[in-house]
Amino acid sequence: MQGYFTVPYQYLLEQNLSDDFWTVRLVEASSSGKPAKGGKKKKRRRGYGRHQSGADDSRSAPALRLPSQRDRLKTTRIGVVSDTHGLLRPEAVSALRGSDYIIHAGDVGDPAILKELAEIAPVTAIRGNVDREAWAKKIPATNVLEVQDASIYVLHRLAELDLKPEVAGFAAVIYGHSHVPKQELKNGVLYFNPGSAGPRRFRLPVTIGQLKVRDGKVSGEIVEIMLGTE
Repeated sequence: MQGYFTVPYQYLLEQNLSDDFWTVRLVEASSSGKPAKGGKKKKRRRGYGRHQSGADDSRSAPALRLPSQRDRLKTTRIGVVSDTHGLLRPEAVSALRGSDYIIHAGDVGDPAILKELAEIAPVTAIRGNVDREAWAKKIPATNVLEVQDASIYVLHRLAELDLKPEVAGFAAVIYGHSHVPKQELKNGVLYFNPGSAGPRRFRLPVTIGQLKVRDGKVSGEIVEIMLGTE
């Protein structure tokens, strides 16, 4: 299951996590140095740290690119999906393309769905009440995604929230279960349910969510991906 659930490497470095759930995607960076006085500027290979005299560049370790002020000011896009119940529609995949991260808020129904989503962007996933098979035991019941300066808390049933997000420092709470798309702001925290992207229930819409994070602030949008009835 390793590779399905990721968070930015900055969070891993700060929290020193080592669970099976987490993986880290290293970001290539180029390093540059000022030429010495009266000398020539040394050439360094992209993605590697300081070159040691007589050392082979190919044996040097990749360097992590720490977030710059420009990185913090850019808009990060997060696709949000929930309650797929074993069905990942092509329309949902299309709507999620272009996301920097993806959140699945539970009731996945099939581990192949997480694999397919992971081909689009790093996935932060939780298990829902229908995810009871052996593969789901490695998926946490709650999860946290750190993006820029925003912390996003993910669980399946909002009724099981056992903390005060505004006190804990969360900018948003993502949940599912009801299949009803909804978003509201409480005490400065965005509560966001993307609805269901799986089999249609009653006359409820088939939807996904899209979050935008900029300068530590989170905003959301509900996107209906299947119009009419099936």
